[in-house]
Amino acid sequence: MQWDVRRLGEVDSTNRWALDMARQGAPEGLVAVADHQTAGRGRLGRRWEAPPGTCLLTSILLRPRHLPPARRHLVTAAVALAGADACAQVAGVAAELKWPNDLLVDDRKLAGVLAEGEGDAVVAGIGINVTWAYEGATCLAEHLPAGHAPVDREALLDALLAGVAGRYGRWDDVAAEYQARCATVGRDVRVDLGERRVIEGRAVAVTGDGHLVVDAAGEHHEVAAADVVHLRPT
Repeated sequence: MQWDVRRLGEVDSTNRWALDMARQGAPEGLVAVADHQTAGRGRLGRRWEAPPGTCLLTSILLRPRHLPPARRHLVTAAVALAGADACAQVAGVAAELKWPNDLLVDDRKLAGVLAEGEGDAVVAGIGINVTWAYEGATCLAEHLPAGHAPVDREALLDALLAGVAGRYGRWDDVAAEYQARCATVGRDVRVDLGERRVIEGRAVAVTGDGHLVVDAAGEHHEVAAADVVHLRPT
């Protein structure tokens, strides 16, 4: 994979910018990196806002033509895995993977991934809190090992892109790795499916398509997209 990194300074949304470039025919490998987003987006239209220069904010344009639409959640999984590895390699911080798109440290959100598709294009955006986090979340600076230097966002980006490149196209391997490393598996969860539909049970697996399997009172539910809350043991 050859990366074409574009540094934007300030932009409304790196995902929006990359999707616009995809519509204009940009090839895969285009990477948008911003110091500040004025209208960053998360899942379900949520806003992602942070002071300038405090987070790694990047979106990657991919065109996984041989990946069926039903398996495109694996793009999110690949970027999440790469993000967790980058945090470990560059900052010495071990992050857990929370289905479908978060990285956690001590059950607090460190990063989020948002993948959006149009035609054969998938834009996967990730925001990693480096030196700042909103209330209830966390950042890499809070967990650096003693004596560790401040996190270099460029080194974090390089490690992230290397992790994505090493997994791209190896979708069965991505599915297996995500299943093995997903901290949601084995946890009691509340799954909000929208329209007042809620499931509570034990997350037991992630399928080869990247869907979460929840055992609710002995009945297995396969969930393709939802908000998930990790429930604390009673």
